[in-house]
Amino acid sequence: MTDLAASTRERVTRALREQRIETASWAYGNSGTRFKVFPQEGVPRDPYEKIADAAMVHRFTGAAPTVSLHIPWDRVDDYADLAAYAAQQGVALGAINANVFQDNDYRLGSVTNPDPGVRRKAIGHLLECVDIMDRTGSRDLKLWFSDGLNYPGQDNIRDRQDRLAEALRETYDRLGPDQRMLLEYKLFEPAFYVTDVPDWGTAYAHCLSLGERAQVVIDTGHHAPGTNIEFIVAFLLRAGKLGGFDFNSRFYADDDLMVGAADPFQLFRIMFEIVQADAVGPASGIAFMLDQCHNIEPKIPAVIRSVLNVQEATAKALLVDTAALASAQAAGDVLGANAVLMDAYHTDVRPLLRDLRADQGLDPDPVAAYQRSGYFERIRTERAGGDAAGWGA
Repeated sequence: MTDLAASTRERVTRALREQRIETASWAYGNSGTRFKVFPQEGVPRDPYEKIADAAMVHRFTGAAPTVSLHIPWDRVDDYADLAAYAAQQGVALGAINANVFQDNDYRLGSVTNPDPGVRRKAIGHLLECVDIMDRTGSRDLKLWFSDGLNYPGQDNIRDRQDRLAEALRETYDRLGPDQRMLLEYKLFEPAFYVTDVPDWGTAYAHCLSLGERAQVVIDTGHHAPGTNIEFIVAFLLRAGKLGGFDFNSRFYADDDLMVGAADPFQLFRIMFEIVQADAVGPASGIAFMLDQCHNIEPKIPAVIRSVLNVQEATAKALLVDTAALASAQAAGDVLGANAVLMDAYHTDVRPLLRDLRADQGLDPDPVAAYQRSGYFERIRTERAGGDAAGWGA
């Protein structure tokens, strides 16, 4: 990185200074697989302690100033007090994530359930989440539905889309003028024959009919093998309908591993599409969130590592020589165009990021700084009693 032109270095670091990555409250609690939840020492016992952990990530990275909440996992009596506590810790509350997949009533679906009483209950929860947004100052309502079918003939597929549209419309109409709805999709699981929002096209179609404040969320683990996610990114950017990401990694399905762990080149390609659209900073309106499940690795260092992975992929994407790339593309120079991308991808940007952190008054090595801080030793003792937070809490 020593031979990087000063103007290029300034352009790259300026964009990286603006980058914001949201962390998720549930990433700090106990989690596991369908077979086992693995408890760890020092995990939070309530939303306040989750926010304290998220604040530590921001303290050492300088790039994670907001934390998403999940309702009812993060339900409290006084959301204004929770928001005030977050501010005291140096962070803010981000997206509010609805949960209409854990109650027994939702066995056959929530907003698409054939029972109108169950649908009413689910919509009531979505409206409750908007009420919570009003109290926390959150901009985004994030919706993911586990609704779907396991067997042909189980329910009417078209009717379920009508029910979904009705629920989304009622919730959308409840939003305030500065609030948004972010609709997530997932290929399969827990429904295996039909998922009611299985892909970006379905989410896009519903968002398009709702209005400009309905946007699509891309969870990078929610696609069939071989799916070209960067194409989806480019399409939704072009349409003005990309509202955010749930960043994670997958090897087989919805693995929720640290972003960049399985395929760092894919993360680079995704971030290059973001860079081309000049959409790295908060002004773009894109919410970059980490939706990950840290089962066997320590929670806070894993989240820090994920933030660093996104920063590294973004830095490499910012280093692409776009003039040389455009020239090669116009000339039909296939190998030359690919080489431009690969040159940027193979650049070691870690020295640049270390220098950037030093300029920001941060430790150049956030993981090592956290490990030296003594925070884990403190919370391991302080949180020895009580019920640890985890899936469903």
